[in-house]
Amino acid sequence: MASNPAQRRYIGRMIPLSVAYMLAVFGASSVIPDGAAATPLTIAIALVPAMAVLGFIWAMGRYLTELADEYVRLLEIRKALVATGLTLALASGWGILELFTDVPRVPLFYVFPVWCLGLAVGSLVNKVTIGDGGPC
Repeated sequence: MASNPAQRRYIGRMIPLSVAYMLAVFGASSVIPDGAAATPLTIAIALVPAMAVLGFIWAMGRYLTELADEYVRLLEIRKALVATGLTLALASGWGILELFTDVPRVPLFYVFPVWCLGLAVGSLVNKVTIGDGGPC
């Protein structure tokens, strides 16, 4: 289990948000048929999972503000910066490819999951650069 109180609270927030997100995605996909018209009802149902994503972002921000250890906070912020840079680079690069070539279109839905994977890359960057005094 998590060693510090902020981490325990973070996990306590993320687990129910993850369950809510999965239920919302499965619920929306079972209620809204493929190719449905964008009516106020279908839009409202489709946006329910986005509320959980907002919850994820809130929980991550709250975690950063609750961290008492400044060094651990620095590492978490560095992870987020690496994830943001990677996501922006991939999204911009792919967007340019979409603009000028016939590559497949990638739904915007994938931006947040890519950012979350970028957190794992940021964690690796932290592991590689800890103790070497590097700029990352």
